[in-house]
Formats: sequence, C-alpha cells, structure tokens
Amino acid sequence: MSVARVIEISATSTEGFEDAVKEGIARASTTLRNVQSAWIKEQQVRVEDGEIVAYQVNLKVTFILEGGDLMD
Repeated sequence: MSVARVIEISATSTEGFEDAVKEGIARASTTLRNVQSAWIKEQQVRVEDGEIVAYQVNLKVTFILEGGDLMD
C-alpha cells in the first residue's frame, strides 16, 4: 500500500505555459522524490504595457511518500 501527498507550487516562464509547467516539475523533482503527476490548477499571464511578459501556472504535484508502512 502506498500513500501519496499533494502539494501546490507556482512556476513562471517568459516563454509560455508549457515551459512554466516543465520548469515547475523540474524544480519540484530536485526537492521531492517519487513525483508521479501534476495537475494544472490555474494559468495566468502578467502584462506590462499591453504585452505579455510572463506566463504563470499553479500546479498540484503528487508524490509518493517513502517508508512509514502503515500495515505492520
């Protein structure tokens, strides 16, 4: 039996939404082990002088917890 945890992170890119998602997953994977999936909760853009300057995504990242077997 495995137990998963879900955390929420925010990632930003000047290139686009897909790049922001890739950056967020890459960064989460450097700190968390056993990352299994991510769900895009929100997307938004930052605008300056009528131009898009950044793409932001809020992600829910799921990872499997290690150890702590609940069934002895």
